[in-house]
Amino acid sequence: MTTGRPLTPEEQQRLARRERTLKNRRGRRNPAVMPDRLARTSAFAPRKVNLITDSNFTRVYEVPGYSVVEVKGRELGSQHRDAIYALFRLKREKVSMPNPDYRPGTFIPPTRTYYETRTSWRELIRVMGRTEHVNNLLSLVHVFQEIQQVSVLIHEGRSLVELDKIKKTRAIGALPDSRGSAAPLITEVTWEGAQLDSSVTVRYGPSVLQMIEKAHLVSINADVQFRLKGDHAKTFWPFIDSQPGFAWIDEERLAQLAGRELWSERETSATRAQFRKDCRQAFNDMVAAGGLKEWREEITGSGWRKSRRYHYVHAAPTQLEMDLARAAGQVPAQAIA
Repeated sequence: MTTGRPLTPEEQQRLARRERTLKNRRGRRNPAVMPDRLARTSAFAPRKVNLITDSNFTRVYEVPGYSVVEVKGRELGSQHRDAIYALFRLKREKVSMPNPDYRPGTFIPPTRTYYETRTSWRELIRVMGRTEHVNNLLSLVHVFQEIQQVSVLIHEGRSLVELDKIKKTRAIGALPDSRGSAAPLITEVTWEGAQLDSSVTVRYGPSVLQMIEKAHLVSINADVQFRLKGDHAKTFWPFIDSQPGFAWIDEERLAQLAGRELWSERETSATRAQFRKDCRQAFNDMVAAGGLKEWREEITGSGWRKSRRYHYVHAAPTQLEMDLARAAGQVPAQAIA
């Protein structure tokens, strides 16, 4: 009789996360599989126009408990989110190459390893559910030209408080760009031309490599993402769909995903009323796109600080729900891609 070694706490957490994933996964065809912090970030503004294009633009986006992402070079919008999410719907290849900085007897590794996606404009347009038309091609080329100008850094901490503790531990006085503390999402985007079949190559940074190796990945229903019409729906859906065990979300969290503080001095009763209108429209959009079956709004709190909580039901059943339906002799609802 042989016994295996005890699992480390990290391995136990990974196993538990895997079990939850298997029970909560939903019927999706060709989902976008990406780092969890990319799906649960406010780094993409909920709009396509009037974005800040100043090359000196720098902002740190926090969704407390989930992600800290820093964007440098210009502001990103819904069109950039969709383009990047489309990349994570495609196959990635692990590539290793000699490290020119390697020195024997040092801690510098002899090779550099990264993930790379090789595709074409035609394939990207297809996975985004668009027609293979020259106008869509030119629009996508323009979006990738803008992505080339940007550095997206995924920080190690999941909140600014946690990040501050990490910095103090390492005795660092500024937001770090060094390996292990923050790393670029994409290091290189190149293409050979602006024809439908021109090749496109995307090289991902070490943050993607580390998250893939540590299984810090989530999948979202990309068909729904690309069918959504409104910018706020495109902002909320990845967070909602990447957490299949959740059935409600507070408006404060939705505001964080939209990059705003609902009760800050800059907000007024009028801006909060408009945001709630945007939220209701976003949930209607998610139903129309086939992501949600239904939703309802609950008023929480009292007095002038009344808030909103949005309850929702996914259109696609989880694996656990389908297993229970089979055990009961019922025909499970058809999963919606």
